[in-house]
Amino acid sequence: MTAFHASRASFLSRRVVPAYLRVIRANRPFLTVEPARKHLRERSLRPKTYGPPRRLRSDVVVSVDHSRGWPIYTIIPRTGRPRGNVVYMHGGAWVNEIAPQHWQLAADIAAEAGTTVTVPIYPLVPFGTAGQVIEAVAKLVLDNRSRYGEVCLAGDSAGGQIALSAAQVLRDEHQVVLPRTVLISPALELSLSNPDIDVVLPDDPWLGKEGTRVFIDLWRGELPLTDPRVSPLLGEMRGLGPLTVFSGTRDIVLPDTRLLVDKARLAGVEVEYHEGAGLVHVYPLTPTREGRVGRAQILDALRTALTPVKTTAP
Repeated sequence: MTAFHASRASFLSRRVVPAYLRVIRANRPFLTVEPARKHLRERSLRPKTYGPPRRLRSDVVVSVDHSRGWPIYTIIPRTGRPRGNVVYMHGGAWVNEIAPQHWQLAADIAAEAGTTVTVPIYPLVPFGTAGQVIEAVAKLVLDNRSRYGEVCLAGDSAGGQIALSAAQVLRDEHQVVLPRTVLISPALELSLSNPDIDVVLPDDPWLGKEGTRVFIDLWRGELPLTDPRVSPLLGEMRGLGPLTVFSGTRDIVLPDTRLLVDKARLAGVEVEYHEGAGLVHVYPLTPTREGRVGRAQILDALRTALTPVKTTAP
């Protein structure tokens, strides 16, 4: 994810973000094959740091556990008794490491939704694959249910793909229905064959198709693109718990996101959908007024899902 520089007290105009992304050529690794391969080599040789930034909000406490083979971070509010758990899967096209915006959102969820947030630092391509990671995430959710009670999944972009695929595995293999899954501009059908993607592509300053396919081909490993662990849009929706979904209209994941919303609703799944006109990929993570609204909607959805329902005596 590209780093935007703006304080919490100030916001960029929604028009500045696309222009900034164009100037820094944020979409270069995603547009064509050779820049994607170059980016992959660079990330493999010189991995980015993944730890939380020093200036994370002061009202949370962060710890890390390495016993599972990956760093698994836990964020809890410094005061109060947290309710339940959110497992947050960061985006980055399966090749880029967790960014400060992801950490800030995870810390906001812990502090303002009053919950424990788990942030797995999962292996990226060319070292990690969908089958390996999604199985481990499902196992993590099961373990966290035993420890914390109710667990929600959340993720952005590539992390949204992991979150929805894991939710389907949990339903199908473990008969577990999550109280809420939050998907922020999720990658959903990794053949990228939806013809409407080409309609949106010229307006998307961040993503592209041919370069992204380089990362997808490594991420799917031995699984076909049609496997729901790779392309959750192709999986069964019936029986999933409620979804909260975000997409901007200047985002190539928009066409598949609309298909997901329609398919899930037809299957009887409760879907809360937020579509931002003129907004870019993962807009709730951007330092804009629209991003602030999106973050508030995420917090509200998770807070509600993890708040016990009060019953009145007959």
